[in-house]
Amino acid sequence: MTVLRFREKKYFRLLIVAGLVVVLDQISKMIIFDTLPLYSSVSVIPGFFNITHIHNPGGAFGFLANHSAVWRHLVFLFISSLAIVLIIYYYHKTPKTHFLLSCGFALILGGAIGNMIDRVRLGVVIDFLDVYVGNLHWPAFNVADSAISIGITIFIYHLVFNKMPDKM
Repeated sequence: MTVLRFREKKYFRLLIVAGLVVVLDQISKMIIFDTLPLYSSVSVIPGFFNITHIHNPGGAFGFLANHSAVWRHLVFLFISSLAIVLIIYYYHKTPKTHFLLSCGFALILGGAIGNMIDRVRLGVVIDFLDVYVGNLHWPAFNVADSAISIGITIFIYHLVFNKMPDKM
């Protein structure tokens, strides 16, 4: 019975964290899509941060953006599906004692699902967070990308500082 309660709590955490990321990601993208014309920008912190409506047909940093739409669609759906399966597997293998690591995996899962929804629905990912200094711009990103980055940072922390579970 204790194992069942642990598993229920563990997967409830996955559902809550990943679900929250997906909901926040999709709501923010819907607001941008419905209120800000494509390629329009609103300055939030002049010289540092804008809200800019961009459609990213590629992956991170525009990866594969210049390839055919069909090729990109198939590649990114495959990669996203594989990532989702792997994250669920690693989440399942993560012991109760590694709360932060399991939250990191849940963040990555939520981000992967959020961007996958865009790819299936629109064929592109909506990006809108634009950070820059002068003319130096970081590629625009979104809530899903942020969750993935935080989740991967947590995972790397566990790797670098030898905090990974023994039974993974």
